[in-house]
Amino acid sequence: MLADKLNPFINRYNELSELLSSPDITSDIKRMTNLSREQSSLLKIVEKAKEYQALVKNIAETKLMLSDSEMFEMAKEELKELEPRKPEIEEEIKLLLLPKDPNDDRNIIVELRAGAGGDEAAIFVGDLFDAYTRYADLKGWSVELLSTSPSDAGGFKEVIALIKGDQVYSRLKYEGGIHRVQRVPATESQGRVHTSAITVAVMAEVDDVEIQINENDLKIDVMRSSGCGGQSVNTTDSAVRITHLPTGLVVTNQDQKSQHKNKEKAMKVLKARLYDLEMQEAQAKDSEARSAQVGSGDRSGRIRTYNYPQNRISDHRITLTLYRLGEIMHGGLLDEIIEPLIADHQGKIVEAAGL
Repeated sequence: MLADKLNPFINRYNELSELLSSPDITSDIKRMTNLSREQSSLLKIVEKAKEYQALVKNIAETKLMLSDSEMFEMAKEELKELEPRKPEIEEEIKLLLLPKDPNDDRNIIVELRAGAGGDEAAIFVGDLFDAYTRYADLKGWSVELLSTSPSDAGGFKEVIALIKGDQVYSRLKYEGGIHRVQRVPATESQGRVHTSAITVAVMAEVDDVEIQINENDLKIDVMRSSGCGGQSVNTTDSAVRITHLPTGLVVTNQDQKSQHKNKEKAMKVLKARLYDLEMQEAQAKDSEARSAQVGSGDRSGRIRTYNYPQNRISDHRITLTLYRLGEIMHGGLLDEIIEPLIADHQGKIVEAAGL
């Protein structure tokens, strides 16, 4: 019986509450962080489990009233309201019981980089980042720029930002990959459509206790910040470049006037990249899990096309095409693409699990 199968979740949630209220736990920050994250991940299923168990009990008690002639009509009317709700909650629980991405509740670091297409690609980096910012505003999330590299012709060669809020990773993880744009550049005198591409990487933000970095593994260089075309914008050595020697990962930050702040932001990006690298290596060992994850697939793959002349946006992973490019880009309406991606992802997991 489903109601009985839900008891372990409720019991574990209560156990975690006791552990987190123990005076001993405050001395172990890493363990407390992990237990808190586990409890938070159980909250929705526990709430829904309690609602379902209460409903099942209510239905059983109401059915007993049918044997009472005086209560028969009232019980029959109550059952008309109660019984249709049961399969609805069962479907909701089925989705909650699906294997959960452990990063879904995390904030993200998103990186947008111009690829093929030169200036037009750089301009689209700015356009897509603006679309993400509008979407974040609608969701009540905050956006903090970590690093930018402006382009001479407008837009950005690269933008790195931290987006914080409820369920950020669970929704924006589907943005990782190559985004292709087709439109007539402002500099195109003959009205020809040009095709450009940018790459988006979405990485989970990690706590300091989760990724330990040996200082001896880092090569840190400081230099003067520079603007477009090499123009100096800072007369002090505030720009920071951090190289992680074991992996060869390099992070540069020069947006802040303070060397300390540039180093802090560069370390945040480096930790996210190292965590992302660990995650991709783990997924590569499990090909089935990797193929089922729409959001964390191969970043070398083209995932979406933005065709401005046709006002068309197409997501190639689920063959979704919408003729609302302007509204989606300028109105923060990315859910029109993200919701179908989530539904497709959940459907594949349900099918694979035989639920």
